[in-house]
Amino acid sequence: MPALFDGPSPTTWLGIDMGGTGTRWVLRGAGGAVLARGEGPGATGLVFSATAEAAFRAALAPAAEAVARFGAAAAVLGVTGAGLDPDAALVALCAEALGLPAARVRVLNDMVLAWHAAFPAGGGHLVAAGTGSVGMSIAEDGTITLVGGRGTLIDDAGSGAWLALRALDRVWRAIDEAGSPRGVEPLAQALFSRIGGDDWDDTRRYVYGRDRGALAALAPAVAEAATAGSAVALHLLTEAGAELARLARVLVARCGPAPVGVVGGVLGLHPAVGEAMRAAAPGISLTVLSLDAAARAAELAQEGTRTA
Repeated sequence: MPALFDGPSPTTWLGIDMGGTGTRWVLRGAGGAVLARGEGPGATGLVFSATAEAAFRAALAPAAEAVARFGAAAAVLGVTGAGLDPDAALVALCAEALGLPAARVRVLNDMVLAWHAAFPAGGGHLVAAGTGSVGMSIAEDGTITLVGGRGTLIDDAGSGAWLALRALDRVWRAIDEAGSPRGVEPLAQALFSRIGGDDWDDTRRYVYGRDRGALAALAPAVAEAATAGSAVALHLLTEAGAELARLARVLVARCGPAPVGVVGGVLGLHPAVGEAMRAAAPGISLTVLSLDAAARAAELAQEGTRTA
């Protein structure tokens, strides 16, 4: 990557991976040693309200405490919802929240960071299925191809939030038709236990009063119901796998044959997701990856200052 920061050689670098359900950070010292790491609440780079800004600042607060203790000469953040082009306002907000000069802060889309963590030498495609779903590939010349990732209101098919909304739709349609969740009882029970009640007002407040991270937190209920024998829940998980396979197929079709890495909590919900994804992506090499994106972000911050 090109040089990210100007200034003297640093001794400490900060990396942050912010998702909708959690924010992970790593503080890297000389020689690559990890001085500290931790987690905070999730947030999004779609900071278009006072509430969203407060959540964003809260997500960065634990990392800011580490910076205050250890110092940090530079930071790279991967932020869900951030655009592919530089956003001066978002950089300024991150810099202020972390107590760093804006010139030493770089904000990436979280998928760009994940891709660099998955393929540090290049040459692959990445599909992520967590709170949302998206596919990405970066060519040798830096051209980014992004598929999916349009949020719960438009798509995010196969994601945790998508699974939760599809499951709630099935349950409430059953209640509409029978006056009770007849035929989808295990799914209803698993969902309502997490929502905190089985009344429509409980669902309404949960869905419309919270963010997509809270929606994704309902996805394990679908897996729980499938394990308990719910055919509807199992079908939804299979649909999720097929939707994720679509992202892999589109990337290969548009960007050329290459290994496809798959990341995100949805793949760990139930074996049916991975089985369906592989079945719907014949001839494509799929590998489930476990990434330390925050550590990679700290490494990128160090590489940027080293080449400045």
